[in-house]
Amino acid sequence: MAGYAFWRLVQAAIAVFGVMTIVFVIMRLAGDPTLLLVPEGATREHIEALRHELGFDRPIAVQYVAYLADVLRLDFGQSVVQRLPATAILASRLPYTLELALGASAIALLVGIPAGVAMAVWRGGALERLLATFVVTGQSMPTFLSGILLILVFGVLLGWLPTSGSGGLSSLVLPSIALGALSMATFARMARIAVVDELSKDYVRAARARGLSQGAVVVRHVLRNAAVPVVTIAALEFGNLLAGAVIVETVFAWPGIGQLAIQSIQSRDFVVVQVVVLFVSVIYVAMSLLADLAYAWLDPRIRLHG
Repeated sequence: MAGYAFWRLVQAAIAVFGVMTIVFVIMRLAGDPTLLLVPEGATREHIEALRHELGFDRPIAVQYVAYLADVLRLDFGQSVVQRLPATAILASRLPYTLELALGASAIALLVGIPAGVAMAVWRGGALERLLATFVVTGQSMPTFLSGILLILVFGVLLGWLPTSGSGGLSSLVLPSIALGALSMATFARMARIAVVDELSKDYVRAARARGLSQGAVVVRHVLRNAAVPVVTIAALEFGNLLAGAVIVETVFAWPGIGQLAIQSIQSRDFVVVQVVVLFVSVIYVAMSLLADLAYAWLDPRIRLHG
């Protein structure tokens, strides 16, 4: 187990390093942000002085080495637009994204898992066809489209819920549903596959032969064994929710790190974009690592194969 964990940790570090490098290069290719920061009518000398102050006059390779050295010292730099520490800007937006991701996770788990179990237990019936349609819709509809439809129906037509911004539990409902729809479909599919697989095993037939009802067999035995793949994929889905919050936060004007990333890209604020992407990638890779380790701990065949 220790060897498996070590190599997965090495792979996670390589993945984070690759993300850092790609983002650094792409943001530099987007253009020089100095021209966005100087006032209108600034002289060439003023522009060059500001470019030198921000360090953008150095070769790309020198900037990259300096960037890696700063990251290793946990110094993520200062926003070139707001002139504040990038980590402080990220910290001010992070609670909103975590709140949104937790709300979406709760909806995905509370709706997706029961739907998947119901589809597995009542296979071939009208309930399965109804739930399958619901799941496929949640899986196939783009996040921005589902968000707009939710705003039109529940915000504009019915007027039940706020359409944008953050201001209490009511404002969290619509963006959480829009963000959690895909994860809900994923949980439903995984739960259905796992429960169907368990229902075909000998211990289920033995339990039914002892006189246990279908409901008792499912609750006492099947759900416990079927929970392994669902629990492990939950960590990956939480990382997906953090990464996918960009579109939802833009549609609902939610002041999280996704909206911060869009605003920083538009203003070419390299430092903030790099911090946001690095944070999201580290969280996603960490969740993936935890999922792999949990699966390896629950099923030794995983680490033996590795």
